[in-house]
Amino acid sequence: MTATPSAASHAPSVPTLHDDLVLSGEIHYFRLEVSEWEDRLDAALAMGINTVATYIPWIVHELPDGSFDLTGRTRPHLDLGRFLDLCAERGLAVVARPGPFVMAELKHEGLPYSLFRDHPEVVPPSWDGATPDVTVVDYTHPAYLAACRGWYDAVIPLLAARTPSRGGTVVGVQLDNEIGMLPWVTNSPDLSDRTVADLVAWLVAAEGEQAVKERYGLDPADTGAWGPALRSPDDEVVLALHRDLGRFTREKYASYVRHLASWARELGVDVPFLVNIHGCWGGAASMFPLGVSQLYKTWEGDTDVIPGTDYYIGDLTLEKLPGFWASNAFVAATTVPGQPTGSMEFEVGSGDYGESLGVNSGPEAGPLKLQTCLAQGNTLVNYYLLTGGRNPRLFEPVGDGNDRVAFTGERHGFAAPLDPEGRQSPGHARLADATRAAAGQADLLRAARPETPPVTLGFVPDHYMTEYHYPRSERDRRFVAELDRFRGSGPREILTRALAVSGFAPDAVNLQDGPLALPTDRVLALAPTPYLDDEIQERLVAWVLAGGRLLLHGPVPTRDLLDRPATRLADALGLTVADRLDERVGFFPSIVPADDRLEMAEVRGGFVQPLGVPDGADVLARVAGGAGSPGAGEACVVRVAHGAGQVLVVAADIPCLLPVWQRLLAELGAEPLVRQTTSVPGVVVVPTATADGTRVVHTLNPSPWDAEVTLERDGRPLLAEPLRLPARTGAWLVQEPGAAHATLGWIGGTGAAR
Repeated sequence: MTATPSAASHAPSVPTLHDDLVLSGEIHYFRLEVSEWEDRLDAALAMGINTVATYIPWIVHELPDGSFDLTGRTRPHLDLGRFLDLCAERGLAVVARPGPFVMAELKHEGLPYSLFRDHPEVVPPSWDGATPDVTVVDYTHPAYLAACRGWYDAVIPLLAARTPSRGGTVVGVQLDNEIGMLPWVTNSPDLSDRTVADLVAWLVAAEGEQAVKERYGLDPADTGAWGPALRSPDDEVVLALHRDLGRFTREKYASYVRHLASWARELGVDVPFLVNIHGCWGGAASMFPLGVSQLYKTWEGDTDVIPGTDYYIGDLTLEKLPGFWASNAFVAATTVPGQPTGSMEFEVGSGDYGESLGVNSGPEAGPLKLQTCLAQGNTLVNYYLLTGGRNPRLFEPVGDGNDRVAFTGERHGFAAPLDPEGRQSPGHARLADATRAAAGQADLLRAARPETPPVTLGFVPDHYMTEYHYPRSERDRRFVAELDRFRGSGPREILTRALAVSGFAPDAVNLQDGPLALPTDRVLALAPTPYLDDEIQERLVAWVLAGGRLLLHGPVPTRDLLDRPATRLADALGLTVADRLDERVGFFPSIVPADDRLEMAEVRGGFVQPLGVPDGADVLARVAGGAGSPGAGEACVVRVAHGAGQVLVVAADIPCLLPVWQRLLAELGAEPLVRQTTSVPGVVVVPTATADGTRVVHTLNPSPWDAEVTLERDGRPLLAEPLRLPARTGAWLVQEPGAAHATLGWIGGTGAAR
């Protein structure tokens, strides 16, 4: 049995989640021989890693009799305490990830077979009463919670005994993993009678019995009717259910996390918790805010709960930039001052997860994504996976073809920077260079926070509440498709892309919860979708009235999320909103500038929306087309004054023509803090600064072209000569207070830390 370290044997100081730059690597002790542990930990240290993260799988440690081996008495690689102590001896902090869910390609996502054998009732029915064919559970079912408590009783004391206050280096504990991911990707909400009863009670408490009865046509007291009705909803109520179920499930997930957190505190954990967010889809992060929407209530307002992202996007390209950028910004928008953000699964492998040579990441991918996250204010980045390993066999065979704990075969993590045998991948050297460069200036990079940008993105969590939709409802399908097309970064994600590569480096604000506290000296850029509740529209109107400047890109909202009329914004601006004109076979909606301010020819867009405008409105572009063409000559890009502020409505799918977008922003008075002149389009500049006035300017080139970049601030060049930035690399510049020029802190692609 491994001894618990004493305070007297406390390892060298380790990074903390609230105060330091945490550069972490995921090492699965249970997939390695004990004799390999020290080699992999030393390899991590050599890269500049200061923290190790690891899953601690329930399925791996539970024995056939229901007891747990956490000391290696049955198999040496289960000696978790010894692994943690080896980390402490090296001064490596640890982020422990004990689940209950862990995923990691484990069977049942890391939950034990015994749970489903002994408690089949924890698996809920979904749409039309179907049972999901993946590991979906009712997270708050008493039987599930009781089983989870048994696992926590076994594993949490071992972790609590090794926190820094007790001489160890466990600096954080993740609560569960990717909560709600499997119900989302399979469209399998929990619709058990128990959960439906909880949903109805929640609605009645919030709105009253009569309102609930009128909405669904069911008596809240008739408990037997609700389950069948909501599992197979009529079209008249499908959007109400869409909204109510999504909002209720957010609260259910938050309640689940509070259960886990209270147990961990009771069992002695005195370090911060983490919640891991899922959401990448198809090798991009465009849908990632869906996970933020699902889970933000689990960390909302609590600085001791830290949200961490999962990023699986391969190379960071101009195509993928908006989703990646907006996801970081939207996570930060749901936190409070003093609450760190980071990435708990930061993909650094080749992407060849099937050993098919299906590589989707070059050696520049990890360093460029790392710098982008640091530039946007992340203070924790966990390389996933850092090392590969081997999947041990289950204690008892189950006859599933391999009888191992995971479904990937014997070897696991073959795409990692260190493969299962510990050999370095072709991309290892570049990643190690970038990690050591960041580690070498960790204090500076941690202290340098993003400067307040001139433009802020608007985040509406309910626009991403599309994880559940009734599959037999065409109305629900169309509703989800509209939200998916226009939300977040706008049509074709052009809004965020244009802002990021034009030097505006936008942050974000949550528009849905509470008053809009954004200062009126900022431009608020919002992709509204056709559906925006009047409550949010009224907030926007009040903010503009007080002097705010609003940029809308997308259809002017005229409906709320229940598909009822909602025209508060259009009415306040004096706009008459016509039906949207979408492209289709034989029809090519196009936009033409109203004068010479917009440097573009007539351009085709995916849609245009003709607008009737009030007297005095400034029309910048109109619907193109000759006599008889729908909407021809009507305004579609217009600036309207309202009170002390103004709104620029871009109700058209304008291409990512940077001079056009820069002019539109200039019409609202927005100017970048750092001006850039580049030989190719696509360079991103992110100004950050420390409290003492030291500036760190991150310059990122996600384009496929080498770039020559000139940067200036307040009319003075930052560098004495242009910066040459290779394709898909980054650099950071450091300017001390009072210095005339910045110096190169690091430039990617060369491995040079200066």
